[in-house]
Amino acid sequence: MNRLCCLLVLSAALASFSAAAQYPGKPVRIVVPFSAGGTTDILARAVGQKLTAAWSQPIVIDNRPGASGMIGAEMVAKAPPDGYTVLLASVAEVAINQSLYARMTYDPLKDLAPVTLAGFTPLILVVHPSVQARSVKELIGLAKAKPGRFTFASPGNGSVQHLSGELMKTVARVDITHVPYKGGAPAVTDLVGGQISMFFAGMPIVMPHVKAGRLRALAVTVTRRSPAAPEVPTMEEAGVPGFDISNWFGVYVPAATPKAVIAKLNSEMSRVLNLADVKERLAEQGLETVGNSVEQFDAFFRAEILKYDKIIRESGARPD
Repeated sequence: MNRLCCLLVLSAALASFSAAAQYPGKPVRIVVPFSAGGTTDILARAVGQKLTAAWSQPIVIDNRPGASGMIGAEMVAKAPPDGYTVLLASVAEVAINQSLYARMTYDPLKDLAPVTLAGFTPLILVVHPSVQARSVKELIGLAKAKPGRFTFASPGNGSVQHLSGELMKTVARVDITHVPYKGGAPAVTDLVGGQISMFFAGMPIVMPHVKAGRLRALAVTVTRRSPAAPEVPTMEEAGVPGFDISNWFGVYVPAATPKAVIAKLNSEMSRVLNLADVKERLAEQGLETVGNSVEQFDAFFRAEILKYDKIIRESGARPD
C-alpha cells in the first residue's frame, strides 16, 4: 500500500512537471473582470504584450465585466486547471465581496490559487471642475451643507473604490450617494462629462484628465504621497484620518492547476513585472508593479480579506 501511494505521488509529480515543461503550448487567456480601459485592463495589456514576445504564444486579454468583478472571477474559478485561463483580479472580487455579499458562486480561498501580486496603485480622490471644492475640507463642507446632492462613482459594488467612499461617509460623516458602474473607464467618462461629482479612482485612468484640467485631484488614499502626483496631499494630510487604502491587482489560476505550472507562471510574470521599461511605463501612471513569490502573495491576500471585512462591518457598507 505504501509503495502504491509513493507511485501515485511520483506519477502526479511527473505529470505536473511534464505539463510545466510543455507550458505554454497554446494561447493563454488573461481574464480581466472589468471593462477595457480601466486600471486592471491597462496592467493586463502591459504584461500580456511582454509574455507574447517571450513565449511566442498569443496572450488574449478577455474583458468580462459585471457583478463587481465576480463574472470574470467565477469564469476562471470554474475553468480547466491547466494554466491557460488566468485571472488578473482587483481586490474586490477576491478579498472584499465575500464579506459584502451573502452568497457567492465561488470561494476565492478554495477555488482560486494565487500566483503573484502584480502591482498596486493608490486611489486618488478626483472631482469634476463644477464641484466648487479645491480641498477635501471644502468638499466635506459642501457635502454637509447639501446632504445627498453629491455622488461618487465606483467600478462596481464591493470594489475598493466603493469602500473608499463608504469609509469617507463614515469618517467625515457626510451623505454622498454611491453610483456603481461596470468598470472604471465608464465611470471616468461620466465623471469627465459632469454626470458624477467625484471618484476615488485608480491613478492610471484619471491622471491624463487631471493633467489636462478636465478633473481636479484633491487627495490620495495612502499614507504617503504618490511620486506620480507629489503635489497631491494624502487624505490624512487633508484632514481625514484613517485612510490607508490602495487598489491592488493579483494573478490567479483555478485551484487545481499543477504547482509546477503555477511556479512557471509566477517566474515569468514576476520577471515581466520587474522589467525596467514596464515598471517605468506604469509608474508614470501611478501604478507600482511588484511580482513576489506565491507564498508572499498568499499571506498578503489572506490579510487583506480580514482588513476589508473589518471596514465593511464598521462602515455598514451594503450593495446598492
